[in-house]
Amino acid sequence: MDLMKGKKGVIFGVSNNHGIAYAIAQQLHDAGADIAFTYAGDAMEKRVRPLAEGMNAKIIMPCDVTKEDEVKAVFAECEKVYGKLDFVVHAVAFAAKEDLQGDFINTSREGWDLALGVSAYSLVSICRAAQPIMNEGGSIFALTYLGSEYVVANYNVMGVAKAALEASMRYLATDMGKYGVRVNCISAGAVKTLAARGISGFDKMLKAAIVKAPLKRNVALEDVGRAGLYLASDLSTGTTGQILYVDCGCHCVYASGEEMEIIYKGMQNTEV
Repeated sequence: MDLMKGKKGVIFGVSNNHGIAYAIAQQLHDAGADIAFTYAGDAMEKRVRPLAEGMNAKIIMPCDVTKEDEVKAVFAECEKVYGKLDFVVHAVAFAAKEDLQGDFINTSREGWDLALGVSAYSLVSICRAAQPIMNEGGSIFALTYLGSEYVVANYNVMGVAKAALEASMRYLATDMGKYGVRVNCISAGAVKTLAARGISGFDKMLKAAIVKAPLKRNVALEDVGRAGLYLASDLSTGTTGQILYVDCGCHCVYASGEEMEIIYKGMQNTEV
């Protein structure tokens, strides 16, 4: 398939070959895209470089997305090597482990600033640095999760960060639209990734998703990867400012019949 033949872009956030970012990169590469990769720190380079080299990447660079000069350096190198870019993938998020368990009310100011800076503001700085070298018709998209809209146990400050990310995406879609560039988010369902396992009780989230989802299964990495290919490609030229849900339908269901039965049994002695 040559859907992305001649298209060039950069992906922030690949950390291993078992994550959503890698699944998207694989789909883009298989469709013919030329992809630049970034990594955060020397330890991460050992994981990312072999994956990037396996996709014949011309650019493999360090980038701490909280440092404006490093973000600018990535796009300066992209301009030097590629000239213009057609897509940018934001797959960066982080929160301290202690803020992904227990009660949200105990989130520290430092934990708040860290989570929102890495996970949300970074999209703003990336778009600002990317804008001068984006081709008209280009695409920028970020990864989010339903915890931005609903309370998900132990997701805590990351849910707030994802809400900020989604709101930022809409404002950025307006700003970037003046240059013919679209900005969107993919809201992926619970997927077995190394990053997700940092959330306390994640296995329960996976089981609950199967019960709730209309498709009665968990979303697969390939599902999300193909959605990323859609947003990066010319198939989505009329789509911007949107959240594309790839969660087997979980977002559209308040509670399944099975969940309602469980809730009912738990409330039999409660007056309604």
